[in-house]
Amino acid sequence: MSGWAKRLPHLKWLRPGMGVKRWVGLLIMGLVLLGLAVSALPQVAALAGLWAMLQRLHLSNVSAALQCVLLLAAGSLLIAWAVFGLTRSLLSAYRRTDQDEVVDVIYRHRQRQRGPKVVAIGGGHGLNTLLRGLKKHTDNITAIVTVADDGGSSGRLRRDMGILPPGDFRNCIAALSDAEGLVSQLFQYRFGADSDLEGHSFGNLYLTAMTAITGSFEAALEESSRVLAVRGRVIPSTLTQVTLCAEVALPTEDSSTSDRVVELRGESKIGQAGAHIQRVYLDPEEAPAYPKAIRAILDADLIVIGPGSLYTSVLPNLLVPDLARALVSAQATKVYVCNVATQASETEGYDVSSHVGALRGQVGREMFSIVLANRTFTGQRPPGAGVDWVRLPRTETLDYQLITGDLVDAQYPWRHDSDKLAQALMALTAT
Repeated sequence: MSGWAKRLPHLKWLRPGMGVKRWVGLLIMGLVLLGLAVSALPQVAALAGLWAMLQRLHLSNVSAALQCVLLLAAGSLLIAWAVFGLTRSLLSAYRRTDQDEVVDVIYRHRQRQRGPKVVAIGGGHGLNTLLRGLKKHTDNITAIVTVADDGGSSGRLRRDMGILPPGDFRNCIAALSDAEGLVSQLFQYRFGADSDLEGHSFGNLYLTAMTAITGSFEAALEESSRVLAVRGRVIPSTLTQVTLCAEVALPTEDSSTSDRVVELRGESKIGQAGAHIQRVYLDPEEAPAYPKAIRAILDADLIVIGPGSLYTSVLPNLLVPDLARALVSAQATKVYVCNVATQASETEGYDVSSHVGALRGQVGREMFSIVLANRTFTGQRPPGAGVDWVRLPRTETLDYQLITGDLVDAQYPWRHDSDKLAQALMALTAT
């Protein structure tokens, strides 16, 4: 058998234990019965109907017709049973023991394939939370991620290897992966102090290696998404190495004089400045947008901006001129998801309208018209110095549509709940 198997590899299907032969035999039996029924059809083909047949034919002819019907039914049932058993047997090789039934997996996959085209713009943990919920509703997700990160492991790899900062990209890939739990643990693993790789996460090194193998960062993202069975895709807002800069107001020792305005360069410095941020901008300011990001925005059914750090995760994407123009031109429903809690050194004292005003002050009023915000707050303050809840506007006269709901995680109420957030956004696509 082994010699024939080498010359005729299809004979391997006949090996014991393959779970194929019985179903093939059953399929052949069903086809034989169906063939016998078809061969008997000419005997009853001239009959105009069952009642006329019973009136005009003798008992022998009626018996022949019944035999034909029985053969058709038996053959069809055997074929259906064989196809079901053969399909189940073959698919069992690809189904993990912790997965649902194949029919349920296929049904959900088909439903997600027909889901709306959603573009999520941002970075940091807020974007990961959003993607984790969206992937349960649609496979047509495009995450557009900031490339302004310059701190930690991402910043070191950016300076040493000349690649785009991989940190936010690795988090998004993990959030959209089918095996999110294991992939997240693997990608978030950081090497300890007893290694030359101290501080680096495995995910960052993985994307760096994939960039070297594939020849480009965008190709590394595509291949990583394919290997890790990512639902949707993760792309940068621009391929240009940009630096996030900010003008911040520092208080002077003399209270009678106005604050001193200084420039800070680098996303990591801005987030730790402890000063009032007046505006942020990119260097270079005219960085071209990634073409696939533009195409995704123009084709989208729903565009979600945020949640995430207002000045260091959300705005860096919107400051890419071509991307901003595409957002204004897009016909999709455009929603800004406001953070649940303020952020020290960035948005202390901000309410929902303050967040909206800061965004519009930098990128214009046409970027979005719908704001989704949380309306439930616990009595305690969220943890961290200078951190508080993002309160709803005190006035009822707003120049944007405000939608509120219970969007928080029950265990960590200063964070969004991925399922609640995704359901609230999907409801907007149904209207």
